Amino acid sequence: MRLAVFCGSSVGKSDEFLSAAQMLGRLLAQQNIELVYGGGHVGLMGGVADAVLDAGGKVIGVMPQHLVDREIAHEGLTELIVVADMHERKLKMAELADGFIAMPGGAGTLEEITEQWTWAQLGVHQKPCAFLNVLNYYEPLKVFVASMVENGFVAENYADMLIYSADPQVILNEINSYAPPAPKWQNK
Repeated sequence: MRLAVFCGSSVGKSDEFLSAAQMLGRLLAQQNIELVYGGGHVGLMGGVADAVLDAGGKVIGVMPQHLVDREIAHEGLTELIVVADMHERKLKMAELADGFIAMPGGAGTLEEITEQWTWAQLGVHQKPCAFLNVLNYYEPLKVFVASMVENGFVAENYADMLIYSADPQVILNEINSYAPPAPKWQNK
């Protein structure tokens, strides 16, 4: 199994963010789950990748050439796939991964995981989307998704497909038992 992890290119203001990234990385390696991620050596991205590698696991990084040129690519990965741009990066990560986990991060992290959630709703894939909710980082998003449901923009079964937990092992357990809902506008 391979899981894509989307997360910050910085470590954030709390040491707990990096600790959670390292714990997730160790669990992935211990459970023989390969990491697919953005390919950087910086921030939470570097933290999760280093933890997987230090525990003997495999890591596939996917990075656009312009970021490789800025020397933020991790040099110790199992494999680094260099792509043309961010669009190609997201597509390649989606192709490689069997599921997606968002850790705390910025706009890019949010954009990456919500795109995968959208694709899951549309039936582009049937892969789980999870949020590692360190320090309740994603609580405002949970409230916003509930508002989407309440206001009739997202069906409840599509909101319910999102996995939230502060415990990486709970996230992995939920991913392993994930059953997707029927895609939107499926022919009957």
